[in-house]
Amino acid sequence: MKILETLYRAESRRILATLIRLLGDFDLAEEAMHDAFHAALVQWPMEGVPKNPRAWLISTGRFKAIDRLRRQQLESPLDNIPEPIESQSNLSDEVEYESIADDRLRLIFICCHPSLASDARMALTLREVCGLTTEEIARAFLTTPSTLAQRIVRAKTKIQELRIPYEVPSSAELPLRLDAVLHVIYLVFNEGYSASSGNDLTRPNISAEAIRLGRLLLELLPHLEVMGLLALMLLNESRRLARTSADGELVLLEDQDRKLWDRTLITEGKQLVEQALGASPHFGFYTLQAAITLVHVDAKTTGSTDWEKIVLLYDLLLKISPSPVVELNRAVAIAMRDGPSAGLVLVDDILARGILDDYYLTHSVRADFYRRLGKKAEARLAYQQAILLTQQTQERRFLENRLHELD
Repeated sequence: MKILETLYRAESRRILATLIRLLGDFDLAEEAMHDAFHAALVQWPMEGVPKNPRAWLISTGRFKAIDRLRRQQLESPLDNIPEPIESQSNLSDEVEYESIADDRLRLIFICCHPSLASDARMALTLREVCGLTTEEIARAFLTTPSTLAQRIVRAKTKIQELRIPYEVPSSAELPLRLDAVLHVIYLVFNEGYSASSGNDLTRPNISAEAIRLGRLLLELLPHLEVMGLLALMLLNESRRLARTSADGELVLLEDQDRKLWDRTLITEGKQLVEQALGASPHFGFYTLQAAITLVHVDAKTTGSTDWEKIVLLYDLLLKISPSPVVELNRAVAIAMRDGPSAGLVLVDDILARGILDDYYLTHSVRADFYRRLGKKAEARLAYQQAILLTQQTQERRFLENRLHELD
């Protein structure tokens, strides 16, 4: 049924999050969710689609899980059915399901619990909250799927062993947990806005979910960096339609049709950036990135972009959050301000230190600098290296086209 496909894409992660809360077990909840969708596939064509499909799926999944546990008790007696099931009552009522607070926000906080290792937090959240496959996450973490799967299993086991509560932390605990949560939402958005691999350049459902979670988090905790992250996501999302051509090919920022940019998202993002910048002289990582993005979207043309301001903002960003990726982005800004030779010196310095050598954008940027300098042989080698490292179809095709243009 088409409606089930639509529901699965739009609602499966919310349904899973609620089932995890009700059942107290990640794997049991996932089995229950799939059982519920299978039951719907059988029953709905005969009985019709229920008034509240999500509530029906949650209720059905919960009872399927209870049945599964009872069968297990008969086969191998357990002490009791897990408390999260026994403690729930009347949860099949559709009205109550509609009044449940956002379980996905609770799930993010449990996945980002400080008792878990940093890489486990990211992997678990991307898997459970966003529904990315183990293979997709493994590519993002530059590891193997089997290693990544073991990491996720260990994280789930630790949550069970420590009995980490399925709840949003208290106001006293929130600031301590915030950095990890912001990082996860940022990773989720990036996977949706610029997919790490596959045939689709973007995954709108994932980036939209990250924005939704950002809004919820801002409502829960009006912290300046939450504001900055939401602004950053909105400003980037505003350019989505212009990032691909009519035939699905990648379009660089300098070549985008700015009339396609979503001015509503830009206005909202701009207000958030200005509010965050005006509230404190101490700027955070996400707020500064949002400020840089705002300079881009404020410019009517690429030629009118204030590259001096962008370089200054990158200088600040490098001070508060030094990283080779920030250095690479700053090199691009300097090349736009001072010419490709200036940028090339900085990129070569990054590579000379043995960092970002396996990052395709490092070689793509280097190739573009050589191309603009008319050094075709060097550009060709750099493009070839970038193509070897690229896992995203449109980005690879774009680089291949640039390589062919050299000839």
